[in-house]
Amino acid sequence: MPLTLIISLVLLALAAGWFFVGFFRKHMQGENAPEQTANVIVLDKQSIQIETQHPNQESEEYWIYVQRGKWGPKREFQVGIHYYHALNPGDKGALTYQGTKFLHFALQR
Repeated sequence: MPLTLIISLVLLALAAGWFFVGFFRKHMQGENAPEQTANVIVLDKQSIQIETQHPNQESEEYWIYVQRGKWGPKREFQVGIHYYHALNPGDKGALTYQGTKFLHFALQR
């Protein structure tokens, strides 16, 4: 096998790995992600009891599960207690988020 072919394959594999890591960090972990707004439907909400509680920390975490449109992807976001109590399954509105971080929800009436 020619040496240039091996070098080309190695460089191609390195470039693919570099692009994958960048994509994963931005879109899955939310690093340097742009702020986005999407019209969503609240599917469900859940509060989870925290077992190891630190001083000055809430005893529960609050999560909402949303879906973009009728057939869109489903996502979950950790929210504050006020959003948790204000939103109910079936509510529709504009969700503002940055990567995996919840920013705001504007309820449509």
